Amino acid sequence: MRQLVTRFAQIFVLVFIVLLFFMYTRNSLLQAKEEEARNSSHVNVDDSIKDNIVLLDLEFGQVLIELYPQYAPKHVQRIKDLTSEGFYDGLAFHRVIENFMAQTGDPQGSGAGKSSKPDLMAEFNEVKHERGIVSMARAMDLNSANSQFFIMLADAPHLDNQYTAFGKVISGMEYVDKIKKGNPNNNGLVENPTRIIHMTLLKNRK
Repeated sequence: MRQLVTRFAQIFVLVFIVLLFFMYTRNSLLQAKEEEARNSSHVNVDDSIKDNIVLLDLEFGQVLIELYPQYAPKHVQRIKDLTSEGFYDGLAFHRVIENFMAQTGDPQGSGAGKSSKPDLMAEFNEVKHERGIVSMARAMDLNSANSQFFIMLADAPHLDNQYTAFGKVISGMEYVDKIKKGNPNNNGLVENPTRIIHMTLLKNRK
């Protein structure tokens, strides 16, 4: 009987040690992820472009987008205005197609919504729709861009001169790649989509 109790006690201690090790490892990994996210917000940005940097916070980490006012001034100003108003906070990446693009900016989350501001005239330009480029979504009307935008997950030259490119991801593309993908049989619509936690301008960051 004494041997049985001793054996039970040894097993209990072993299980306890394994649980402690598991909890320690898990906490270490969580801390490492938090540290990585914090560090991503300290990417060195040249002073000459600080007024045109957007910080987009995802659950995975922070994405830095450089805006291109030299190519699409009205679209850049719209993004700045909506970002400053907090419009994008909490919005979903409602349409995400693997090896193509991730789209957001619709308050309805269906692809049909937009802000209360007037639609924009197209500003098609020489920027190529390559991986990391940020471009404005629109309806069939070339001049219907409003608040929705998409981030290129891969090159798509067929979009050149058809959509207004206005910026590029300069840090955190690995986080964009983690955005939940949609159903390819349903135009990329996403169930339980990844959401923008917070979107702000670098110059306004506190």
